[in-house]
Amino acid sequence: MLIAEDLLLLLYDDESGKPIAGSPGLDYALAGAVLIELTLLGKTDITAAGDGVKPGRLKVLDAAPTGDPILDERLAFVVDKPGKRPKDQIGRLSKKLRDQLLARLAERGVLEADKGKVLGLFPVTRWPAKDARHEGEVRSKLEAVLKVGTTPDERTGALIALLSALNVVPKVVTDAVDKKALKQRAKQIAESDWAADAVRKAVTEMQAAVTTAIIVASSTAAASGSS
Repeated sequence: MLIAEDLLLLLYDDESGKPIAGSPGLDYALAGAVLIELTLLGKTDITAAGDGVKPGRLKVLDAAPTGDPILDERLAFVVDKPGKRPKDQIGRLSKKLRDQLLARLAERGVLEADKGKVLGLFPVTRWPAKDARHEGEVRSKLEAVLKVGTTPDERTGALIALLSALNVVPKVVTDAVDKKALKQRAKQIAESDWAADAVRKAVTEMQAAVTTAIIVASSTAAASGSS
């Protein structure tokens, strides 16, 4: 499973098959998860001061395919336009990504594509869980970190950081007594040294990109509502 697939499972309600986070934040978080995965695989990195180029830019370390079509499609995007800031690439990287991930999870029997119509007119597809065993394992790791205080591995740390950026941690870990403390714990994890420098840089940039996307979307919606 990709980090993006784990994130998507956490962001969809198992029973209703509906997302618990809005767009475009959810889609940008999925794209951020893909970039983090490519960093973990040694395919991409974020430039730093002293690299001889502008800091905070995407760079390609290894353009060879990973063998995963979803990752390889996004790697090709970065190869095609290197030197871009993550927040300027993440919109392009997110295009069709959610649909690709949902379809693949359904093909694997993890989710079920439940097709219907809203008001009997407009077609809609819900994605309830069909086999929640893997998601259960992911949730167990999340709760061990957030509620017990164990040290996260890089994949779990990345998930927590992205969920924190979306501000949906209490919607994922729903049985926490103190939701404020849970959110603070997630924020601390996101900012702590649980990963190698390259991965930490990628996670930090992805968090910033997701947060920016949510702020811009909210501002645009507010402006539209007042006009």
